Amino acid sequence: MAFYLGIDSSTQSMKGLVIDPAAGSVVSSASVHFKTDLPQYKCPDGVLAHIDPLVKHADPLMWLAALDLLLARLQATGVDMGQIAAIGGDGQQHGSVYLNGRFAQALSGLNPSLPLAEQLKGALARPTSPIWMDSSTSAECRELDAQFGARLQADTGSPAIERFTGPQIRKYAKTEPERYAQTERIHLVSSFLCSVLIGKDAPIDAGDGAGMNLLNLRTLAWDAEIAAFTAPGLAAKLPRVGTGVAGGLHAYFAKYGLKPGLPVAVWTGDNPASLVGTGAWDAGVAVVSLGTSDTFFAALDAFRTDPEGCGHVFGNPAGGFMSLACFKNGSLARDRVRQEAGASWEFFDQKAFELTPAGNGGRLALPWFVPEITPPVLTPGLRANFDFAAAAPEVRIRAVVEAQALALRSHALWIGAFDTIRVTGGASKSPGIRQTLADVFQARVESIAVADSAALGGAMLAAHADGVPLAVMTDSFSPVTAVCEPDPARAAVYDGLLAAVRALEKQP
Repeated sequence: MAFYLGIDSSTQSMKGLVIDPAAGSVVSSASVHFKTDLPQYKCPDGVLAHIDPLVKHADPLMWLAALDLLLARLQATGVDMGQIAAIGGDGQQHGSVYLNGRFAQALSGLNPSLPLAEQLKGALARPTSPIWMDSSTSAECRELDAQFGARLQADTGSPAIERFTGPQIRKYAKTEPERYAQTERIHLVSSFLCSVLIGKDAPIDAGDGAGMNLLNLRTLAWDAEIAAFTAPGLAAKLPRVGTGVAGGLHAYFAKYGLKPGLPVAVWTGDNPASLVGTGAWDAGVAVVSLGTSDTFFAALDAFRTDPEGCGHVFGNPAGGFMSLACFKNGSLARDRVRQEAGASWEFFDQKAFELTPAGNGGRLALPWFVPEITPPVLTPGLRANFDFAAAAPEVRIRAVVEAQALALRSHALWIGAFDTIRVTGGASKSPGIRQTLADVFQARVESIAVADSAALGGAMLAAHADGVPLAVMTDSFSPVTAVCEPDPARAAVYDGLLAAVRALEKQP
């Protein structure tokens, strides 16, 4: 009987999930929340405070401390760690870690008597890591677009985007040239943590690598011309692109009951992992993930890009490609609206929708409390087409939820039309949000059994690397637990509001 471990390193936490594919069951799980469990790293929402609201960095040592703590907590659940046959995982996309010449030696010589963060601190060429929430690279994006034009999106799947790793690296090389010169390896969050597990450089997979503006999706290799323009000598600083098994587990992790040498699958990004974990890795079903950010993603039946330049194409860990539209103002924005309205979660999730009509009388509000990325808007601030502050709590809540759902639909039109949408993430538990999505998209909205779809996807990819078919695991681990059917009578209401939400997006 073989178990498989999936680790999800997301914005605000790190989660681990152990599955038994033969039994079709989740054996154990654990999590580490950065705010409550690792307050010493001063990243309460996964982000370090900064005087510039466009700059969003995290402390990479926090991710190492979280990995140690997560494995200790998993072991403490009583699960037989010795039965884990392979490990997979994912990291928040676009985040980057900068290592110096001591990295390789520090990895190979990991000492089980010392914590990971202490041993790898000296290997950081840059003490902080820009993450996906960063919007400070507009100048670098303009430079990349001016140099490569339409080819950048046509070949890498996206135009130059502020949070993407390529523009982040270009800014780093321009503003901190001495540190950049001392940087020998640049990893994504996913490949960095995978490297730590195997004690040597791990590859970057095409799912996560496509979020860099550096990977040519037509060749599945680093684009030499784009890399050379982005920063001096960049190609030599990037890990190879790869799939399958990255390597064997380092002996350091035997202290958690894990078998040294067990295979560690190449890690991917959190969204590609969720594509697998939600059972949507084959074309035909879309996924809406309602987390720190809101995302709409689906496997593509053929390679294509967003003509508006907001959506993205990544590699699909199951093969081929996936599409994605990401909205930075997700659950944190909803929570702020709830708090300012003085509402409980029970009121927010259901009662507010019982007290207001579908369409909310045309009243919409986009809660852009931080700079938005779909569409790209650098000036934060709530946009509303009515007096938001004076309205009743239930009106404000519906205005925000409907505007967010309409924006999802509007910016996913290039991906295709879907009869079925699967929802995941913390806000997917809200009956009001699920019904709104069903009515806005006029699609069947399905909830699945496991909320931690990224960690589940990582575990499934670990098992897949060990020979277990994905289709078999999808039937076991992604069953539908609840369904919201659309109300056809509301279709015309929301069709008519698509233009209104687009107009709202253009408000200064």
